[in-house]
Amino acid sequence: MLIEVGHFALALALALSLVQIVIPIWAARSGDAAMRAVATPAALGAFGCILFSFAALTYAHATSDFSVQNVVENSHTTKPFLYKISGVWGNHEGSMLLWVLILALFGALVAVAKESVPAVLRANTLAVQGLVTFVFVLFIITTSNPFNRVNPAPLEGNDLNPLLQDFGLAVHPPLLYVGYVGFSITFAFAIAALIDGRIDAVWARAVRPWTLTAWSFLTLGIAMGSYWAYYELGWGGWWFWDPVENASLMPWLAGTALLHSTVVMEKRDALKVWTVLLAILTFSLSLLGTFIVRSGVLTSVHTFATDPTRGVFILAILILFVGGSLALFAWRAPMLRQGGLFAPISREGALVMNNLFLAAGCATVFVGTLYPLLLEMLTGEKISVGPPFFNYTFVPIAIPLLLIVPFGQTLAWKRGDVHAASQRLFAALGLALVVGLAAMALTWGGPVMAPIGIGLGAYLVLGSIMEIVSRARGYGNSRSSKPADVMRRAIGLPRSAWGTALAHAGVGIVVLGIAAQGWATEGLSVVKPGQSLASGPYSATLERVGPRPGENYEETAAFLTIRTLNGDKVGTLETGKRFYPSRKMTVTESGLLTVGASQVYASIGEVMADGSIGLRLYYKPLVLLIWLGAVVMALGGAVSITDRRMRVGAPAKAKARPLPPTAVPAE
Repeated sequence: MLIEVGHFALALALALSLVQIVIPIWAARSGDAAMRAVATPAALGAFGCILFSFAALTYAHATSDFSVQNVVENSHTTKPFLYKISGVWGNHEGSMLLWVLILALFGALVAVAKESVPAVLRANTLAVQGLVTFVFVLFIITTSNPFNRVNPAPLEGNDLNPLLQDFGLAVHPPLLYVGYVGFSITFAFAIAALIDGRIDAVWARAVRPWTLTAWSFLTLGIAMGSYWAYYELGWGGWWFWDPVENASLMPWLAGTALLHSTVVMEKRDALKVWTVLLAILTFSLSLLGTFIVRSGVLTSVHTFATDPTRGVFILAILILFVGGSLALFAWRAPMLRQGGLFAPISREGALVMNNLFLAAGCATVFVGTLYPLLLEMLTGEKISVGPPFFNYTFVPIAIPLLLIVPFGQTLAWKRGDVHAASQRLFAALGLALVVGLAAMALTWGGPVMAPIGIGLGAYLVLGSIMEIVSRARGYGNSRSSKPADVMRRAIGLPRSAWGTALAHAGVGIVVLGIAAQGWATEGLSVVKPGQSLASGPYSATLERVGPRPGENYEETAAFLTIRTLNGDKVGTLETGKRFYPSRKMTVTESGLLTVGASQVYASIGEVMADGSIGLRLYYKPLVLLIWLGAVVMALGGAVSITDRRMRVGAPAKAKARPLPPTAVPAE
């Protein structure tokens, strides 16, 4: 009965979304404030209904209700409880329900954000968000219903794909979806502003917290997916330029550009047309990622098996929102008033340059991802665009982008001074150069680009630190430069300044981790118990091979002792082959030993009858910095969101002061 009620609640959400669309748009034309206010309860009601539907499906998975087809196809009684819950979104139907739940959540949050969003803008935004919710709920009900029953109900389910039975995959999709879907609200703000014909600094201030939220979660989601692929797939890599990976990277790049352009718009009321276009394109790229993952055009562990009906429906959604929004933009954008002016050498100018590089990088990834698909569709010819293409096209764009980040944040608004900015960065640049040269000297004869990357990463981190120090010291004015006074002023800086510094430092940490992979090593051999395999500064000795019990799998594990090349024991790790009887699948579980920010990584191959195994051993220097840096970046976004300026709306017109009791009003 609960399943039927959940299905009904989803249908009710469809109706409430329709109300959320029609009434505010009608109110915008008539100027009826009471009708405009209907958008708030409609958005909250739609969210409540979808939340109930999601809870009903989750309960069915948690209790192994095999009368529900979705549970039969993705669950099993012996599966650990955590993966019973994550199985809700480990499939197409359930993940789409999570998708619309987050859509409705963002609509509900805007509905209650009465202080930070002007009333008319909020109503129009909720109407656009309601349209997005309506279309996706309609998609679920007509092509991807998670509440279909099975009669008679089987006694056991088919289990979840073993590769998805992992903590990383329990966390990765929700984080990624909040980022993906979060950009829908910036899209809704952009379309609402185009409808209303008013785009100004008030709009930029209203949009920026939502952009920061989506960007921060998308950063964490991409990082979690990268780490999952690194340790779960057994290949030891952190990024493969897979089309589905690129599908999440493209909106992240566009969203990063959007985040920076809203700053310029808020400060100088400039870049209006470009900012609105970025808001549209960022969500459009999110929709494109949805199409790539769910249309069946790709076969990947990341994708969901789908039928052609779903692919056609998603393509229609893509055409509706992308085509419709761009048509509206082409109609309304020429009517927008130009904003404030600024000198090319200024912080605004640096942010514009930042946007150009980010847009070029996004375009490069877009072409490399879609060209093979379009070529196969048009000619039937299959080509592969892999890491070499992206390394030779994206990396040359990324390097100058990173170089201007510390320089840009030291420039003044409106008109900057190159000489003064260079002086403030001199110490950071000098220290970074020393770090890069030291790395080159210590690894002489190794890869050339790795020391350059180390120097660049150090430059980004030190530049972020120097920005905070310079602001706290007052850029060389007469204020006290005593450490205690500088520390006090640093603590008193706006949280957005700290958030920006953290995010940029996080980028530098990521660059350090990536650059260090130039010194990664790999060893591959067949070893028997007692034999060793070396990689980099460590060796792994196979102690024994034996069974290791699991709740819903059978595992053969290899137990290894890790030592330095001098023979000193560092630790132990285990790697194994897991067989899942319900799915008749075997997967490799890698073993990791963390040494500081570096890792020793072991992956088992074939197990021989004589007890020997194929063993692959990696040494990954400073590899954890890649994901630690992403966490620091997201933390920077979270700190910026807590800035007081992000929580208050546009200043209202001052009310007339009441007259003093003794005053006599003029006749």
